[in-house]
Amino acid sequence: MPVRLSEKAYHLIKEKIVTLELLPLSVIDERVLMEELGLGRTPIREALHRLAAEGLVNIVPRRGMFVANISITDLQKIFEVRMPMEGLCARLAAQRVTAGQIAQMERLFHALEQVPDRDIKGLMSVDERFHHLLYQAADNEFLAEALDRLYAPSLRLWYLVLDRLGDVRDAVERHRGVGDGSITG
Repeated sequence: MPVRLSEKAYHLIKEKIVTLELLPLSVIDERVLMEELGLGRTPIREALHRLAAEGLVNIVPRRGMFVANISITDLQKIFEVRMPMEGLCARLAAQRVTAGQIAQMERLFHALEQVPDRDIKGLMSVDERFHHLLYQAADNEFLAEALDRLYAPSLRLWYLVLDRLGDVRDAVERHRGVGDGSITG
């Protein structure tokens, strides 16, 4: 099944926002995005409205669209909600995980070992795939959808502070202790 153009635009623009290629509070120029992504106005607009619904874009009537701001306070509030939900997700995943999902997790752990220490995008990509797999393994689409919505702003904040953390790999591995054996056995 081919990927819809608006879905493609959504993922590409979301990546630009999450990785801070589009900085917080910056103006979003549809024409620039159309040119950069090689997509038409309709898929770009649909993607931006979806990102606005997720809190990553602000639409200001008669002024335009802007990348939503982020703050460390936001991170604290997101984690207050996300951590208990991820704990529940890990418990459910431990009960419901399939052999195929365990194999995928093991491949992701191996992939993490292969990523160079300073490859922040590579480390975050593996981390994101791990979290989405964990959400799937819990087999609760409502929980997965809620966690998915909280993950992107969390990831944005990781990109914002990672250069200050020093050992990026350690930070990624430390905060992801949920899969270190509680699920994969």
